[in-house]
Amino acid sequence: MRAGRTLPHPAPEPDCSRSQSNIEENPMSTFVPASRVSRIKVSPSTAAAARARELKAAGRDIVDMTVGEPDFDTPDNVKAAAHAAIDRGETKYTPVNGTPALRKAIIGDFERRLGLSYADNEICVGGGAKQILFLALMASVEYDAEVIIPAPYWVSYPDMVIANDGKPVIVQCPQEQGFKLTPEALEAAITPKTLWLVLNAPSNPTGAAYSRAELEALGQVLLRHPQVFVLSDDIYDQVWFRDEPMTTLVAAVPELKGRVLLTNGVSKSYAMTGWRIGYGAGPAPLVAAINKLQSQMSSCPSSVSQAAAAHALSSDQSFVAESVKVYKERRDYACARLNAVPGLSCLVPDGAFYLFPNCAGVMGRKTPEGKTIETDLDFILYLLDGVGVAALQGSAYGLSPYFRLSIATSMEAITEACDRIERAVAALK
Repeated sequence: MRAGRTLPHPAPEPDCSRSQSNIEENPMSTFVPASRVSRIKVSPSTAAAARARELKAAGRDIVDMTVGEPDFDTPDNVKAAAHAAIDRGETKYTPVNGTPALRKAIIGDFERRLGLSYADNEICVGGGAKQILFLALMASVEYDAEVIIPAPYWVSYPDMVIANDGKPVIVQCPQEQGFKLTPEALEAAITPKTLWLVLNAPSNPTGAAYSRAELEALGQVLLRHPQVFVLSDDIYDQVWFRDEPMTTLVAAVPELKGRVLLTNGVSKSYAMTGWRIGYGAGPAPLVAAINKLQSQMSSCPSSVSQAAAAHALSSDQSFVAESVKVYKERRDYACARLNAVPGLSCLVPDGAFYLFPNCAGVMGRKTPEGKTIETDLDFILYLLDGVGVAALQGSAYGLSPYFRLSIATSMEAITEACDRIERAVAALK
């Protein structure tokens, strides 16, 4: 018996009968999505944000706590760098793996912050870290390959694996473990078919992070299984609240460097979500495969965005420190408020800008309208319909009963959301 559960994995062979039956039922349309589209779902976080926008447009008073992007504007010096790039005429195609200036800035950032040394041919650049993760799976996953995903997980990981014909193996990481993967659970989940482990820290949705000692312990397991590669999603690594310095698996266990794709980007740390620049650092053969796919997919990321990202990574870093200070103040306030609500409890996150409160204490209660709260989805729908707070259910992240709140919004919005949640819970019978 091994730990972890494998999500459903449809066979990749096309079903030729689908198209004919669809045409007969709906002769006006001959399009049927490929099976890879049919077996994945729309991102729950994207759908929730869209629903909140719709309700606001309809005149509802909604406090939106779903959006995982900084409420700060992109720093002025970064915007000025983009304008300067336009003025210099840097509006043409760039190399597939990014401009030399951006690759140099990425290498310098890893060296300065983490003490990691990468060569130029070990760097890839894409339209956001999400694209790098997807391309890494596309470049490596064959049918039936297993990818270990600790839960709670970012909602896109399982669907990315399924879309690329792999099998997500979900390993539960309960609150008692700090929402973190243990060496024992990792060892139990590895099989001869395991190709990747996805490691996201600080985590979306919990903000949980690993100490150097915890990473070293996971690394010892991985060293015993040389077929397993690691997707290290470090997109929130600079939104860090602990006193001890942030570290990553490659820095903690250098022997694994040839098997780790370290992914990151400028979206979260520099408030540049819309600029769509992410990057990866890892073994040259994998990076070459990612670049080859991108050459046929999008040619290259935006030249102007690359110039802005290069400046963000290599210029004054005070914006990052100032924004993290604000996030920490918001975290402390919101956690204190939620932990004071009977029926709710919230583990204090190590980083990122999310809270993942436990709502087990309200399960079984009834709303003022008489509906029983049976799941975390019931609870977040009650918050939305009853008091106008938009949140995300924990089941979307692979663990119930919890819900996710983003604190990448103003203190005024956080205060109002906490007031409304407190009022909603008090109204339950």
